[in-house]
Amino acid sequence: MQLSFHGAARSVTGSKHLLTLKNGKRLLLDCGLFQGMGRQTDELNSTFGFSAKDVTYLVLSHAHIDHSGLIPKLYSEGFRGSVFCTPATKDLCQILLMDSAEIQQSDTKYINKKRTKLGLPLFKPMYSIEDAKRCLELFTTAEHGKWFRIDNDIKVLFTDAGHIIGSAAVSLQIMEEEETTHITFSGDVGRYNDAILKAPEEVPQADYIIMESTYGNRLHKEVKNTPDSFLSWIEKTCIEKKGKLIIPAFSVGRTQELLYALNKLDNENRLPAIKFFVDSPLSREATDVIRKHPENFNKELQAVLLHDKDPFDFKGLNYIKTAEESKQINSYNHPCVIISSSGMAEAGRVKHHIKNNIEDEKNTILMVGYASPYSLAGKLLNGAKRVNIYGDDYVVNAEVGSMSGISAHGDYEDLFQFLSGQDTEKVKKIFLVHGEYDVQTAFAKRLQEKGFEVEIPGMNYALDLTT
Repeated sequence: MQLSFHGAARSVTGSKHLLTLKNGKRLLLDCGLFQGMGRQTDELNSTFGFSAKDVTYLVLSHAHIDHSGLIPKLYSEGFRGSVFCTPATKDLCQILLMDSAEIQQSDTKYINKKRTKLGLPLFKPMYSIEDAKRCLELFTTAEHGKWFRIDNDIKVLFTDAGHIIGSAAVSLQIMEEEETTHITFSGDVGRYNDAILKAPEEVPQADYIIMESTYGNRLHKEVKNTPDSFLSWIEKTCIEKKGKLIIPAFSVGRTQELLYALNKLDNENRLPAIKFFVDSPLSREATDVIRKHPENFNKELQAVLLHDKDPFDFKGLNYIKTAEESKQINSYNHPCVIISSSGMAEAGRVKHHIKNNIEDEKNTILMVGYASPYSLAGKLLNGAKRVNIYGDDYVVNAEVGSMSGISAHGDYEDLFQFLSGQDTEKVKKIFLVHGEYDVQTAFAKRLQEKGFEVEIPGMNYALDLTT
């Protein structure tokens, strides 16, 4: 069979890896949107590198948009096969893919107003709301921990990856010419001391492993300090400077971790009496989905649920629904915390909040996760003095901070633990994906020192796998 890489290859987003069997069947692992790649982003999202209508099956590791966000485009270009995922992943995709389509439509409309005035050609969204609705009809679910057969040649196992609700590492048994090849795709590996989720599970022995490497050169700070770290930023910005604390946060996972930390501070009577805005309708819907899947929660949160029925709610929390309500926050002249998507500040309402507050030194923009160097969040983290937002330049007077200890991605020790059950002599090769190339190079060296053979595939790279 052939394995080819069409996204998250020497980069972090756009996860897409294609297995082509000798009998012509094609199994796609993830179908993610490229994000935060600067001027390359639109070009990378415009083509798959393979024919959508020729894909037989899609196996989805989890619902984050950089892993699922191009499924509607795959549908629009002719894919009609089954999409296999966990129940929680399907529940999240039902809101995430619709939201992605709506954001594209909204942002395209906003940008095209300026392009019309300049006499420039108009942009088109990558896919429609109807495409997002129709592709969801193809989803089929399977629980973690149970092998299932998708046809006579392919068996699949989902094991909990501990990254977000429903996330899974994907193990495959593929039969060709009476020989079975064992392939594992890690998806995104979470942390073994996550504040909310169970730890990643051990995966079966594999011949080949497609392995994420986002933080392959980094060790995280201890996650248990998140409430204290968060409180220090709130006190510095909102109490001392009387400003606004603006937090770009992914609607799934990261926002709920922040809410859980704030809930803990409230239960301990340490939360300042200010307003906390979650300005993302998607975040509210995602939080509702997460509440529906307590089977993914770790023992600590299970214990909290015994005396706190809603660990994601607290005094002062306000969910913003409409665009008009979102605009009104700009005229709110009191200290507050604004949590809004997207996490890399590349789209959505948070981009408008940054635009309206970035030139005021009282305010802080706080990053709480990975940010591509080319994204708005990445540029701010890298010390940019001026940034371009929706075609206009802004001076960065607001403080820019980072609270990386709550990353949903495992560091290199977590990744090593994920691989600890593998016999290095039986693993023929590990392919590193979902990471910046310099990070992957550092992680590859560490893996080689442990006895693994490692390759870092480039974009659209293809090779034949032999048993």
